[in-house]
Amino acid sequence: MRIVIGLAFLAALTTATAAKADPCKAIPDRGPMPSYLHRGAHFSGPVVYVGDGDSLCVAVGQGPANWVEIRLEDFYAPELHSPTGPAAKAALERLAMGRNTECIANHKSYDRVVATCRIGGRSIGDLLKAGGNVEGGNGYDQSKR
Repeated sequence: MRIVIGLAFLAALTTATAAKADPCKAIPDRGPMPSYLHRGAHFSGPVVYVGDGDSLCVAVGQGPANWVEIRLEDFYAPELHSPTGPAAKAALERLAMGRNTECIANHKSYDRVVATCRIGGRSIGDLLKAGGNVEGGNGYDQSKR
């Protein structure tokens, strides 16, 4: 019985760790941004992963090595660990997952690019706001409320 419980715990721990791992690998953790993602660069592809309410991955080629992690420039979702964070992530997943998005790069932030991305000609940030999603994450200017 202890072995079964131990194996179940190990499986749950492995699954949780895998879920938290960043699958988007186009931008290195350290070092320069790939040249094709310079400020003002346009790139597009399907959304293949949503990390939280304002971060997603766009596939610009095959496999995770060509998945660009984006921090939306025009929307500050509640942090994932906050009470409304999981709902913010679910809203972005419903809106963007699997859909083609066109992005314009701004600057590198950690291992991602801050960018404005559009679906059907409208920015994802505007689409989230129009859907009633509330901002409030790190970096959000409270005076905008």
